[in-house]
Amino acid sequence: MTLFIKKKPKDYILYSAIILVGIILDQLTKFLVTKYMTLYQSIPLIKGFLHLTYTTNDGAAFGMMDGQRWVFIVVSILAIVAFIAYLYLGHADNMLYAISLSMVISGGIGNMIDRLGFGFYVNPNTGLGEVVDFIDFCGIWDAIFNGADSFVCVGAGLLILALVIDLKKEYELEKAKKAAAAEVTESVSEDDKAE
Repeated sequence: MTLFIKKKPKDYILYSAIILVGIILDQLTKFLVTKYMTLYQSIPLIKGFLHLTYTTNDGAAFGMMDGQRWVFIVVSILAIVAFIAYLYLGHADNMLYAISLSMVISGGIGNMIDRLGFGFYVNPNTGLGEVVDFIDFCGIWDAIFNGADSFVCVGAGLLILALVIDLKKEYELEKAKKAAAAEVTESVSEDDKAE
């Protein structure tokens, strides 16, 4: 396996731009929420369906694994480093893979900034950073999330789509190979009969 598959400079610029823009959007929205709202305040945008609800968590996306902070930090850092290496070493072999990985990396870094205490909320009881959440689809589910969680989920969805597209292409290619092989076999059989 080749360790480094060189891409065009514009590809690396695109990956970096997606990651950077995602982090900036995530941190900007968290800054605005912490500056203009009080903790646990909820502002209805569409009453009973979509609210801005300021809360925090020290777990994973959508408040999962709350209280498992250090395990999640270690696993997240390892995943982010692995995705960055895979992306920048050129192994994301099509643009959909690259964009989806860039979004996942962006979201992971955005929430990691908060968890490591460099974000906009530090728990006064523990002195540790927590992730700021504020998007509350109260009409659909109980979980409150943020921009970084959205980037991770949309990126993961696009990654699944890229995998499905690749599997379909492989299936079609294999089907075409079998059809071609069957045609050759049939042609050889007809030639044998003619002799």
